[in-house]
Amino acid sequence: MPQLTETDLLHLARCVELAEEALADGDEPVGSLLLSSGGEVLFEDRNRVKDGDQTRHPELAIALWAVRELSPEERAASTVDTSGEHCPMCAAAHAWVGLGRIVYASSSAQLSAWCEGWGLPPAPVVALPIGTVAPFTPTAGPAPQFEERLKALQAISRGVTP
Repeated sequence: MPQLTETDLLHLARCVELAEEALADGDEPVGSLLLSSGGEVLFEDRNRVKDGDQTRHPELAIALWAVRELSPEERAASTVDTSGEHCPMCAAAHAWVGLGRIVYASSSAQLSAWCEGWGLPPAPVVALPIGTVAPFTPTAGPAPQFEERLKALQAISRGVTP
C-alpha cells in the first residue's frame, strides 16, 4: 500500500477535526474532504446520521456533490481524505461516480476490532475494505498517528470506555 505523504497527514488532521465536530454535535465521528488534483479543498463534510438517516455519510455527500459539480476528468483526478475508511455504500458511490484516490486515517478493520473488543454487536452491514468493493480505486491508509484519537472518539460515540 502506498505511503502517506505529509500533505495527506495534514488533510487527515482536518478530517479528524471534522469527526470531532460531528461527535460534539451528537453524530458519529467521521469527517471527510474532497481535494482537487492541485490539492485545493473543494468540499468538506461530516457525519449527519443522528436524525435517523444512516446514509448521511460525508463520503456519500462528497460523491453526490462531485457528480453535480465536477467533470468526469476532475473527479478522476481528485482525492477523498477521510477519518475512517469508506463503508461499502460509500466505496461503491465513490467508484460509480469515478472519484480518484482515497486516503483514510483509520481502517474498517480497526473499527470492527475496536467494537468487538468493547463487546458491541456487529454493524448491520459487513465492514468490507474499499479494495473489495471498489478494486480499481487507489487507497492509502491507515495513519497510525491518529489511531488512539480516533479510537477514543469512536468509544465516546458508542458510550464505552476505550
